Amino acid sequence: MRFSCSAPRRPSSSSKAGKVRTHAVRPSVARVPTRGESLKRVARCQGRRSASRAQQQGAAIISALLVVALSAILVSGMLWRQQVQIRRIENQRLLSQAQWVARGALDWTRLILRSEGDTSAGITYLGGLWGVPIAKTRLSDFLGQIGEVRAEQGAATYLSGSIEDAQAKFNLRNLVSSPAPGVMQLNVEQIGAYQRLLVSLGVNSQLARATALQVRNSLSRSATRFQAVTSTSGSTAAATPNIGGGATGGSFTDKPGIEDDDSSAVAPLQMTGVDSLLDIPGYTPEMIERLRPFVTVLPTVTALNMNTASAEVIAAVVPGMSQSAAQGFVASRQTVFFRNVGDVQLALRGSGVQSVAIDPAQMDVNSSYFLIHGRVQHERAEVDRTTLVYRDAMTHTTRIVRVQDQL
Repeated sequence: MRFSCSAPRRPSSSSKAGKVRTHAVRPSVARVPTRGESLKRVARCQGRRSASRAQQQGAAIISALLVVALSAILVSGMLWRQQVQIRRIENQRLLSQAQWVARGALDWTRLILRSEGDTSAGITYLGGLWGVPIAKTRLSDFLGQIGEVRAEQGAATYLSGSIEDAQAKFNLRNLVSSPAPGVMQLNVEQIGAYQRLLVSLGVNSQLARATALQVRNSLSRSATRFQAVTSTSGSTAAATPNIGGGATGGSFTDKPGIEDDDSSAVAPLQMTGVDSLLDIPGYTPEMIERLRPFVTVLPTVTALNMNTASAEVIAAVVPGMSQSAAQGFVASRQTVFFRNVGDVQLALRGSGVQSVAIDPAQMDVNSSYFLIHGRVQHERAEVDRTTLVYRDAMTHTTRIVRVQDQL
């Protein structure tokens, strides 16, 4: 006989009052369970209730674990985003501090250039104080004399850098001359010098004329084309009225860069560095790296400093001068630097160069443009910056021309 753990049901009364069942009730004999069977029945009922409670408790524990895991994931995500934001703010702070240190170092080098111009006016040579590079040095070594607190702040900051004479390189701006404001024409002599430099470096010499055309086209919308020609001594030279072939035009306007530019063709971007040569078809990154130590791009036409120029550039600028003669010329100036252009002419004649091949206008013993290479390492932040600085030949004051950060 099958037993149930539920309570026995009560007999239900009829829904209609007074209605009596008509069928006969079949008599049945109920078997009375024994004591052992009753105990087993009670045990089975208790076991089923315990299993049901255990299942309910297990489901509750799993639900609680899921809620805890989900909460942990959300909280960890919030903490991670907060940590990333804090790290980003710290990096910005460190980078800003490194940039300010680099700015202070730049002001210091500008002071060196100005003091150098005051002590040795009119002469720039490799033996000057500006030519001494600064190795990687801890900032606390400079701040140690100011105070221990500032020295501790600069313990994790390092400085290094050097000053380079920009006029010791071949200036690609010289490929285009300006006989009058707003007029740009190709300089045949400078194109020939650039061709000789390309040949000595193993680069295709046909790129010289293409480079000159690119420089002229990039200057067609530059504001500097309306400026008068300025010599290296600081005086303003009179504009030559003769406008030769290759000029972009002889018309002038009182609104430069507005009305006249609307009718002109689209010009390329103005060249600001050696990397701009990649815009010219024929140049490759390997060629650029080969030309970088000997070529630069300056805002104005400049003369070559014969006290600091390399033998490759001197041999290219001076027609008829061999590479060996240029190397001997460079070796002779290591003992005695040149004080004026006359000393340069005498040294060139001594090297076998004819007098007709010497153009004093393309040579100088002083420089106005300098490249300042600085590197600041402040904890995790690093600033590698190259700044072009102009030093006035008369007042020796300096100003920043452009700044380029190396990525």
